[in-house]
Amino acid sequence: MRYMIGVDIGTTSTKGVLYDLQGNVVAHANIGYQLYQDIPDMAEEDPEDIFDAVIAVMGQIIRKGKAEIDEIKGVSFSSAMHSLILMDKNDHPLTRAITWADNRAAKYSEELKENGLGAQIYAKTGTPIHPMAPLSKILWIRHEYPQLFKETKKFIDIKSYIFFRLFGVYKMDYSMASATGIFNIFDLTWDRQALSLLQISKDKLPELVETTDSIRGIKEKFGKILNISQQTPFIFGASDGVLSNLGVGAIDPGIVAVTIGTSGAVRVVVDKPVVDPNGKLFCYALTKDKWVVGGPVNNGGIVFRWVKDQLFAPERITAEQMKISTYDLLTQIASKIPAGSDGLLFHPYLGGERAPIWDAYARGSFFGLTRNHTRAHMVRAALEGIVYNLYVVMLTIEGITGKPKSIQATGGFARSKLWRQMLADVFEQDVTIPESFESSCLGAAVLGMYALGYVDNLSVVKKMIGVTDVHHPNENNFEVYRELLPIWIRLSETLEPEYKEIAEFQKKHVK
Repeated sequence: MRYMIGVDIGTTSTKGVLYDLQGNVVAHANIGYQLYQDIPDMAEEDPEDIFDAVIAVMGQIIRKGKAEIDEIKGVSFSSAMHSLILMDKNDHPLTRAITWADNRAAKYSEELKENGLGAQIYAKTGTPIHPMAPLSKILWIRHEYPQLFKETKKFIDIKSYIFFRLFGVYKMDYSMASATGIFNIFDLTWDRQALSLLQISKDKLPELVETTDSIRGIKEKFGKILNISQQTPFIFGASDGVLSNLGVGAIDPGIVAVTIGTSGAVRVVVDKPVVDPNGKLFCYALTKDKWVVGGPVNNGGIVFRWVKDQLFAPERITAEQMKISTYDLLTQIASKIPAGSDGLLFHPYLGGERAPIWDAYARGSFFGLTRNHTRAHMVRAALEGIVYNLYVVMLTIEGITGKPKSIQATGGFARSKLWRQMLADVFEQDVTIPESFESSCLGAAVLGMYALGYVDNLSVVKKMIGVTDVHHPNENNFEVYRELLPIWIRLSETLEPEYKEIAEFQKKHVK
């Protein structure tokens, strides 16, 4: 047999899947790690915890799949974007991995927006100005931790760290680089204006490589631990978002991937880099000839978790008695409420927000509450608020790429029939649920197969996935949503000037 390994370095865990060259799953593993939130706005992880998880996941799937050393034809990587690790002169981490969810650079993002530099840099890099991006993070560190900044030999991301530990080189693929806010997506180099702003040279950043480039010569001790040959190619791969599009077959123009996991995203593939005149959308590389335009949201399934934990904690016992998950019980409760939640609207900004408003200070709210509303209304309104937010992202994308032809929906939410139907009704589009196990891992594996010549093109992925369900819009429901969406959008715009004020109050008074 011949196998390809797809590894996805996620925010909460690393996943690995051993595939045969037809895309069939042979073995899989998943190992989590701790997120450190010691102070407000912090979101960090230990890079060594993540490296250990990568090694353990790969070792597990190789053993489970009983893959012989000469049967593993390649290892290809997906990774969460926007992380930042500072390395010292001895190639040791000076910091933990500062993740995309870390908001401590918010002040410097706001300054970039206000002074106009942000718009100039976005126009070349395609990364919206936000504290998630390494551009803002490095600026924050330069100003607030000058000694740390001075001691830094390299500014890298978590995937670059993994490759450094395995091979002793600092390299970053175009896809991960295109999410830093420092990479010029039109000439495929580190952007001179961004470097000048940060007061660093390109030597402080990893060497740039294509997503299909590979490296051989894994350090001997790791080769022995994993039972992998030192001649096995490791493909640099791409970011988790663009590889998720590939992994669900959404790689043709007009085919939109909507993902809701803990967070969420709306993405569509185009054949050349493009930016939004208003700076609301990202543009990240899949390959030199395929680029993904879209918008990420902070608030997906994590909002549903908040509803479960804070509003429906007693229902956990009921769910256990019914032998179903609390989430399934809540969707049953919400399904009894009509579309539109009898006029109750929810803005799901519990953790700030990226797309569509790009405001780290944003806060959540219920609007329209009356004595007639119940907790059941609140759970449905929360689910609808998440979908409304994604729909506004889609409207922005339409302005750049045109109306979508179809929607591929993935993520944990796709297990909920109610949520899938809600997506079809709000978007007024057929929604297809592709049968794709760990889409970012599959995307990484297929990109690896393509890089090594085992497949002729990326479209082969469509033969590797199936369709589990198709949902059609319910006319009665989408008529209701047509009435409510303009109110929801106007309300968001009305509240926006107040977000920073209430966030500052909370920072000052809430312990």
